[in-house]
Amino acid sequence: MDRLYLVTGGAGHLGNTVIRMLAVRGVRIRALLLPDDNTKALEGIPVTIFRGDVCDRDSLRRFFDVPEPQNTVVIHAAGIVSITSSPNPAIYRVNVQGTKNVTDLCVEKHIGRFVYISSVHAIPEKPHGDTISEIDAFSPEEVTGPYAKTKAEATQYVLDQVRNRGLDAVVVHPSGIIGPNDFGSAHMTQMILDYVNGNLTACVRGGYDFVDVRDVAEGICAAAEKGQKGGCYILSNRYFTVQEIFEQLHVITGHRKIRTILPLWFARATAPLAEIYYKIRRKPPLYTLYSLYTLYSNSKFSHEKADRELFYKTRDIHQTLTDTIRWLEKQKRIRMQKVEKIVI
Repeated sequence: MDRLYLVTGGAGHLGNTVIRMLAVRGVRIRALLLPDDNTKALEGIPVTIFRGDVCDRDSLRRFFDVPEPQNTVVIHAAGIVSITSSPNPAIYRVNVQGTKNVTDLCVEKHIGRFVYISSVHAIPEKPHGDTISEIDAFSPEEVTGPYAKTKAEATQYVLDQVRNRGLDAVVVHPSGIIGPNDFGSAHMTQMILDYVNGNLTACVRGGYDFVDVRDVAEGICAAAEKGQKGGCYILSNRYFTVQEIFEQLHVITGHRKIRTILPLWFARATAPLAEIYYKIRRKPPLYTLYSLYTLYSNSKFSHEKADRELFYKTRDIHQTLTDTIRWLEKQKRIRMQKVEKIVI
């Protein structure tokens, strides 16, 4: 019988993209969604939907009730990505306790392979100019920010189960994800929406390593098949400045250029107000004190190990942004009259 894939966070940006990649392969797929999650992201895809919450272990038992555990792959994509500067109990509950619940069930059920989706934020930063590559031990004390600390703690827990309980697990570390299929409002999607819809007139300096969500999804599928037990793989692309991203969006859409660059001191001073503003709008904030820290941090990540062992490939950022704009148009989330022409 073909492998059965269980994907948590199935309605999320990365989760639904992974499911799309698996569906092309014709394998059997189960998706775990929260009880109140919308199923729009999975419409038309051959997948069996289960309802549950990774924070409630008992609610996961039906999802984990599989006929052939050794022929089953669990991909844990559920999690909260946060750029907020202050601790949030929900982030810890989902990212750490939720991961422990899923990991423990994989051990209990003797699941054949577990792919945990960590983050490059779990890896300690190196001085500017130094390349950041994979490590094999993680500590919340060595990283900055609530989100990074939860991913570091959860990653170490997964690796402990590999070493102490024989779990066949692989860890992947995506960098900043961007691309189509975001039925929610991830931070980069919100930035593109605000730019195209005319709500963004200034930006900050700095940059980050941004990677296409489809490349990450392909890397995850490859890790499920080829990754080494207990191995960690960075799934990144390359460093882009914020201005480069906006220049590409200008070329693709024909919208006016962002010419106003906020000084760092001003951005830091107004970041708390920006968080309040976006909270009122019920949208993810575009910049916070933590995101400003990230944009000025060293994000020189190496994906050579994934290239070598997983045959990992990355798309050009122009193609990523073009496809994202087209997808947002199709979803009617862009004011169509403002889009003059998409340039390939």
